[in-house]
Amino acid sequence: MAQVLPFRGILYNTQKVRNLSDVVTPPYDVISRQEQHDFYERHPQNIIRLILGKTTENDTVNNNCYTRASDFLNNWFSENILEQDTTPAFYLTALEFSLENKTVTRYGIIALVALEPFKNGIILPHESTFSNVKMGRLALMKSCHANFSPVFSLYSDTKNIIIDKLKGLALKQTPALDFTDYDGYRHRLWRITDLDSCGYISNAMKEKRLFIADGHHRYETALDYRDWISSNNPDFKNDHSANYVMMYLSSMEDAGLVILPAHRLIKGLKSSTTSSFINKAEDYFDILAIPFKDSDFERAQAEFISILKSNALKNIIGVLMKSSMEFYLLTLKSGVMERMFSNELPEALRYLDVTVLTRLIFMEILGFDNSKLDNESIITYSSSEKEAIEAAVSGECDISFILNPTKIDQVRNIAKRGLVMPKKTTYFYPKVITGLVMNYL
Repeated sequence: MAQVLPFRGILYNTQKVRNLSDVVTPPYDVISRQEQHDFYERHPQNIIRLILGKTTENDTVNNNCYTRASDFLNNWFSENILEQDTTPAFYLTALEFSLENKTVTRYGIIALVALEPFKNGIILPHESTFSNVKMGRLALMKSCHANFSPVFSLYSDTKNIIIDKLKGLALKQTPALDFTDYDGYRHRLWRITDLDSCGYISNAMKEKRLFIADGHHRYETALDYRDWISSNNPDFKNDHSANYVMMYLSSMEDAGLVILPAHRLIKGLKSSTTSSFINKAEDYFDILAIPFKDSDFERAQAEFISILKSNALKNIIGVLMKSSMEFYLLTLKSGVMERMFSNELPEALRYLDVTVLTRLIFMEILGFDNSKLDNESIITYSSSEKEAIEAAVSGECDISFILNPTKIDQVRNIAKRGLVMPKKTTYFYPKVITGLVMNYL
């Protein structure tokens, strides 16, 4: 039984910050070094200073990006840059964006959700996490005692009854917030405060299981934070605010729910490893090579992407290597995964493209161990196939692996079975923006 509650959110004071696009950002984990700098420059109260503060060589235990985040937070409260609502609310949001030349809208509810261990089967993950990332997030929570970015979670509502009911109420009103962000996406937010509507949402969500779409690190950090608070507080009780985490809840059946692939960019490989890769892969894959010259690169790239996408029902993986003049498409041979991993991998996981990539290519062919799989200096990610391809062409990485997106039914099936996918299997698009609503702990 999911416990979903309204709360007194913290929002930017629009009398002080006229243009919210100046202060909001994506979640911390998709912000590049250059974007971090740009957000710093955009506005002195941009939320980047809270979620991804700059580090310096003079940082100490008592003066670092986390302590500075706490100072910014306190100062912005004292200056009324940030204000906490006086009435508990659910926050209905509408995110309007463009996809393949069509305008799409995704609706979501920002709420407090009671923390549950994954073993209880109420809130379910679908991906593994990086341990070093959680350490940094926990240090930030210990310093600031707040949720700055909601955990993006999904629930099933085949007829979209919950959101349709709320839309019926909200769309008759002027939204509390309405602005266009740095990417040109429109955001609207309404406060749902009346007791009947709040009670309806909480009761409807009691029947739901929640599937974490994005923010596994944030959720697991919230569990660690609760344990830290309870171990240091002899009066800790079930109603303590650390027992809850801020979530953005969207229906799996929402027309605006989009999953992009998370392509892998690999660095630090020996030249002998890359030169022998295709020969080794031939034992497991049928391989199609698309050679190109500089003059017909665009043609070859378009053909490569077209073949990859048109074979999405198969286990097919695209490859481009640094200094290579060929695209490769690797289609898994029949029976390979059963022969090699039937005793190790459940069937639901065995035929995910990311499982084939992680277990067969990374571990068997390239010889990666778990420490390398957990090393963000070796494996980085991009949701754009053209960016991933350019990384290999420019020599920024040694090999780019291009994937088709994971399907929502696969995410649901994996999570229901209590299984987890490899790290960064999915990229739900767009990310839930950071800075609309915050939660003080």
